[in-house]
Amino acid sequence: MFNIFKKKEKEIDEKLYSPVSGEMISIEDVPDKVFNSKMMGDGVGFKYEGAEVVAPCDGTLTMIANTKHAFGITMENGAEVLIHIGLDTVEFQGEGFEILTPQGSKVKKGTPIIRIDHDFMKEKGVDLTTPLVITNTASYDITPLKEIGKVTVGDAIFELKQK
Repeated sequence: MFNIFKKKEKEIDEKLYSPVSGEMISIEDVPDKVFNSKMMGDGVGFKYEGAEVVAPCDGTLTMIANTKHAFGITMENGAEVLIHIGLDTVEFQGEGFEILTPQGSKVKKGTPIIRIDHDFMKEKGVDLTTPLVITNTASYDITPLKEIGKVTVGDAIFELKQK
């Protein structure tokens, strides 16, 4: 009869947003076989100059690598998103990275997660190409929302719908 007392269902944002500003590239163009072969899942890569990598979605920050070079967020719809900052950065054992949000935190799109020291990375000759992959890709239909090319932090890049 009347729906005024009925609780509204919380809408779940099923979109992924750019975690950096710069250039978004195809996952096949990421110069690392583990990522470009989609062994870890489907996604994209980013080339950027900024210092902060932010949450690409709402969810729970379920993993930050001990070496601070990667983090994972589980979205409210169950999608598992991995961001791997740079290539071969695990060898620095956390040097050049600063954790801004602790593991286990509930995060919103745009929450700063990790800050990188660009000067340190340049000095070490690090390729900062940063893959973003959905590790449980098989469970989701992925719809691109943005063409490969220039992105600004917060641009919608994918929509994920559970199969």
